[in-house]
Amino acid sequence: MYELPVGLPSELVPLSWLIGVWEGSGILDYTVDGETVTREFGHRISFSHDGLPHLNYSSYAWLEPEAEAAIDGAPAPVGAVTPLMTESGYWRLSRPQQPGDPGPGLLPGVGPAPFQTAEAVETLRNAAGGFDIEVALVHPGGVAELYLGQVKGPRIDLSTDAVLRTSGSKPYAAATRLYGLVDSHLLWAWDIAALGQDLRTHASGRLSRAS
Repeated sequence: MYELPVGLPSELVPLSWLIGVWEGSGILDYTVDGETVTREFGHRISFSHDGLPHLNYSSYAWLEPEAEAAIDGAPAPVGAVTPLMTESGYWRLSRPQQPGDPGPGLLPGVGPAPFQTAEAVETLRNAAGGFDIEVALVHPGGVAELYLGQVKGPRIDLSTDAVLRTSGSKPYAAATRLYGLVDSHLLWAWDIAALGQDLRTHASGRLSRAS
């Protein structure tokens, strides 16, 4: 049975089932100009908290040696993996910032922190019975994403509200993500609109909580 971490802010309880390190594998399946790229990859996701009302998120994916051999046509060195993708960011309930919240910058909050009780958090529940959330993610290739969506029980649906790109980044316009807790596994799917194409299937995976 999963237990809530000590010191978890009350407004993170709706997202608490994400907390921990998850490991497993996924499938990349993306079509570009009629050519389909399909690869298996290893994947690790971490969700943690530091006492503030957000989750810290990091994700790392890699190609296993077997996948390298299939792609390159030659055996890969034993134990060698090829880094594929990394991203990091923050997940939180979507709500107006209050005087008691820290910021902007390093300014401390004024007065008590808001939403410190379960009853107060319940006032944030939306008309669909879930909680609106915001997810900010950064990629090292010059892309930053802001997702809006909701968490409802063990399911999260996200869509990009904004995508920022540097002049040197690859074309990437929009995305949706889906996360769900099914039989103690974290299942996810990620659709993207990239390289001048419309929104389409990109990748999915199945992860187990690491011991």
